Amino acid sequence: MEVLTEQDVQKYREEGYLVLECFLSPEECDALRERMSEIVERMDVPAHCRTQFSTDHDEQLKSQGNADYFITSGDKIRYFFEKGVFDDKGEFIVPRERSLNKIGHALHAYEPLFKSITHSSKVQNLAQKLELINPVILQSMYIFKQPGIGGEVTPHQDATFLYTEPLGRVMGMWIALEDATVDNGCLWFTPGSHKNGISRRMVRTPKGMFPLTDFIGREQAHDNKLFVPAPVKKGGAILIHGEVVHRSAENTSDRSRHVYTFHIMESENTVWSPENWLQPTEELPFPSLYS
Repeated sequence: MEVLTEQDVQKYREEGYLVLECFLSPEECDALRERMSEIVERMDVPAHCRTQFSTDHDEQLKSQGNADYFITSGDKIRYFFEKGVFDDKGEFIVPRERSLNKIGHALHAYEPLFKSITHSSKVQNLAQKLELINPVILQSMYIFKQPGIGGEVTPHQDATFLYTEPLGRVMGMWIALEDATVDNGCLWFTPGSHKNGISRRMVRTPKGMFPLTDFIGREQAHDNKLFVPAPVKKGGAILIHGEVVHRSAENTSDRSRHVYTFHIMESENTVWSPENWLQPTEELPFPSLYS
């Protein structure tokens, strides 16, 4: 059974995103959540990492230790926390399972269950339908969007952080492991905004400099009236073009919004920027989706 119809492909190319209902079964979602609970239960958090994750650049890079931890996480499984979950001694003030913003960025490589979903026949069929010749997996994340404290993700384009030449070679797969609603922080998109290019890039700074990354260009102004919500039921997925503008609000509800997400790049005739924060390593080259 094909995952995408021709109409789906046309809609994705026109709007820059596509909602796919029932991409995973409820049982598959539950298995991923159960495995993540085991990972969280055994996590050993380095002392210097007991600070919150933020999409704000200055917040991310306020210490050398945190900056190193982030920029070297592409081939590892590491932990990034919400605001206000530690006391002034770095001890948890909330249950550890309620403390995390996300875990990344190599679940697809080192966790067999997450790897099997990432390389599943459904994902491969989707890529083939989009005529990808040699797609590779760039990174993966488990996002928690904790009840009451799940932070806002401001309007952005993935290509700002995952830059290729030419543009348009990166897409995200965003899989809801729980219902994602307007109340608990579903994604919002500006349809068609992927056709306008990007105005800002996050790049590595020269070796020996701090902070370790900086931005080139300026974030464009975004009209809130153009954003459209994309709620999706548990097991549904959203295909996200690398240049489409999207965001999510804070989760002020009493329900979490767990998601497994990963990025795919068409590597055929594509240059991955050596200035990107994320780089393949000898230990973990970007693996082929079709393998």
